[in-house]
Amino acid sequence: MLNVVDLFCGCGGMSLGFQNAGFNIKAGYENWDPAIAVYQKNFKHPIHKADLGDDTYHKEISKLKPDLIIGGPPCQDFSDAGLRNESLGRASLTSSYADIVIKSKPMFFVMENVCRITNTKVYEKIVKQFKEAGYGLSIHKLDASYCEVPQARRRLFLVGHLNGPNDFLSTIIESSLLKKPMSIHDYLGDSLGVEYYFRIPRSYSRRGVFSIYKPSVTIRGVERPIPKNYKKHEGDLVEIGPKVRSLTVIERSYIQTFPKTFEFEGTKTSLNQMIGNAVPVKLAEFVGKAIMMYINQNNLIQENK
Repeated sequence: MLNVVDLFCGCGGMSLGFQNAGFNIKAGYENWDPAIAVYQKNFKHPIHKADLGDDTYHKEISKLKPDLIIGGPPCQDFSDAGLRNESLGRASLTSSYADIVIKSKPMFFVMENVCRITNTKVYEKIVKQFKEAGYGLSIHKLDASYCEVPQARRRLFLVGHLNGPNDFLSTIIESSLLKKPMSIHDYLGDSLGVEYYFRIPRSYSRRGVFSIYKPSVTIRGVERPIPKNYKKHEGDLVEIGPKVRSLTVIERSYIQTFPKTFEFEGTKTSLNQMIGNAVPVKLAEFVGKAIMMYINQNNLIQENK
């Protein structure tokens, strides 16, 4: 099995997805205690508390001899929900991720982030660095609902293969996408007990009531109950009432495709944040399976060994 190190691993969505795809996770690295506690409950391999902005961690990670480094550096400074300001500090962790990969030289790497990162200077910089380090790059903007996740969540996956060609995953990924988006009902059936749910809008110019027969709106790191003064938006399918409720924290973890066996602990605030920030398990698994298929098609495991 190919060995994987997960950087900025959070509570483990990406680790679990790649584990399910057949990879051996050697270790996770994270700096937030609530997420570390949940990760430890669900995996046998170690998780290390680490500020990956410290440029010495590449030495420790190199000793693990990873064949693949995965990770989603914090995206708040790039996201639609954030301030879209890459000068605020967390953008530098994207550079730290690239630096660790380049110094560790795994056969593959996978970086996940919001699609908006492609419009930033730091993205332009790391793409140039990866190419100069000899990585062929396969760049994909994926809608999770076409990757067996019941959620309309668009994310960028920057995948590198050392000494490989560019666009090496394109054919596999395009042929693996679902023909139609997955709805909440497709994934969870009638288990929620309602046909409509409420998600607090960012502003009241937007609707707040959605149907389970469509992919979920993007699961965010914050959630609030239905406000008592909420007035029906013209886009809402039904009035607020017994037929509508907010989803629970655990139900949102299901929409992030964490299995029911995954154990969560912590405050409601921290759980919302770690679940909302996680890479959906099935989305990570989709990318992991594509890489594994590419490896097997090209006999790269034998060559690597």
